[in-house]
Amino acid sequence: MVGNGGRENAIAWKIFNSESFRNSESRLICTIGNPGINEFAETIDIKPTETDLLVTYALKEKIDFTVVGPEVPLSLGIVNKFRDKGLNIFGPTKEAAEIESSKIFSKKLMTANNIPTAKFKNFSQKNSEEAKKFLKKSNFPIVIKADGLAAGKGVMIAENTDEALEIINELSPENSLGDAGSDFIIEEFLEGEEVSVFVITDGTDYAVLPYSQDHKKISEGDKGKNTGGMGAIAPVKKFMNKDLEDKIGSKIIQPVLSALKKEGKEFKGCLYCGLMIVKDEPYVIEFNCRFGDPETQAVLPLIESDFLEMLIASANEEMQNYRLVCNKKSACCVVLASKGYPDHYDSGKEITGLNSDDDSILILHSGTKFSDGKKIVSAGGRVLSVVGISDKSLEEAAGKAYDKVLEIEFENKYFRRDIGFKQLTVKS
Repeated sequence: MVGNGGRENAIAWKIFNSESFRNSESRLICTIGNPGINEFAETIDIKPTETDLLVTYALKEKIDFTVVGPEVPLSLGIVNKFRDKGLNIFGPTKEAAEIESSKIFSKKLMTANNIPTAKFKNFSQKNSEEAKKFLKKSNFPIVIKADGLAAGKGVMIAENTDEALEIINELSPENSLGDAGSDFIIEEFLEGEEVSVFVITDGTDYAVLPYSQDHKKISEGDKGKNTGGMGAIAPVKKFMNKDLEDKIGSKIIQPVLSALKKEGKEFKGCLYCGLMIVKDEPYVIEFNCRFGDPETQAVLPLIESDFLEMLIASANEEMQNYRLVCNKKSACCVVLASKGYPDHYDSGKEITGLNSDDDSILILHSGTKFSDGKKIVSAGGRVLSVVGISDKSLEEAAGKAYDKVLEIEFENKYFRRDIGFKQLTVKS
């Protein structure tokens, strides 16, 4: 497994508990790892981005199957390199991963194939004067997105022209996002309900995992700066129905898979569709080329069928033979972050209260490490994902998650207290 964050901890847990993994007496090996992943996997001292070293290692150790978690190795072509050497791997090629690595490519693909999305115009820093003229004729609020990969922080909303100009300046390469902001898009602001859709596909056939809802903003009530995600719930029930699910399949999933294949960029792996539901119609906010974080932490506990078999079916073009089975449970994931995230924050703070023998609680590590032997300390902006699981209700799942959140302690702990608020019928 390539990657070492909260998403990968969830994937490692799910693979480790897959019957196909256990029955074959397999070993799970992970890049770098963390104290949570280490419970399920052996670790190697190779970074997820060191793709050539990973190819060499996989050949030497005769690795049967590789799963890629994060977007950066995918955008670097790790799948191409593995397949060139005859190694089996889950995830899209570099070419197909462009659906995430370039917002401009993604938007143009949608426009050309009548896939519903917000109206947009793309610019580069070199023609920022044109962008300024465009803004003077625009309706606000408006959305500005960096073209390249920005770890979930390349999307900003401007309420007026001055804010928009400030954001464009921040996107310039010498500022916070580096080359990711050299090109950017300005698009209309859509208002509605957000939903995250994971599509496991072999390029033709696919399975749609339970719908989830992410909470990107740093503060309660969806206020403040965008983050990589402060929590998620699954499944989404309040506004989802059979008619909407059919529209998502016919207007978005099938057309984008066909369009990518037509472009010579057939997509295998997990296609993440970030959608906005506006008056019962789905619009694409973004496509990603991998499992989302923290939605993965909330979605995977709802899958009953063999998870590893599904990943292998995607890689082997056998999705038509895989039957996805999900349970009726609900899950609420609350992210514990370091105060100051997504800007400056301090790490190295000892974490206590991590023990749990409750099967309805999952504690997944995102930014942690061992210090002084067995002491676990914070080592990132997003530190832990605490997942509550219930077979009764989302309210109970949220209650379980927050009860455990309050037991976990570390200096400068920060979390949102309203994860799932749009779906909950009562406050947890």
